Amino acid sequence: MRTRAQGSRERAGGARGFFTPGRIAALVIIAVTLVFVFQNTGEVEIRLLIPEVTMPLWLALFGTLLIGGLTGAVLAMRRRPGR
Repeated sequence: MRTRAQGSRERAGGARGFFTPGRIAALVIIAVTLVFVFQNTGEVEIRLLIPEVTMPLWLALFGTLLIGGLTGAVLAMRRRPGR
């Protein structure tokens, strides 16, 4: 059984059906991320406790993002009741 919303989505089709608000937001985020990466390609020196490493700035920031995201995910899993 179809609902009215499903029928209207099927009829909309084409570009109107493809460009949902979520997809538009994802495209904007991808575009901003690409601009950020291409603006921050310069090499930087980073001290990791003892050794000094030279890498692109965007890669260092991306690594920091991954570490922060993983830490947040681990902490969120620990706070869920029943686990």
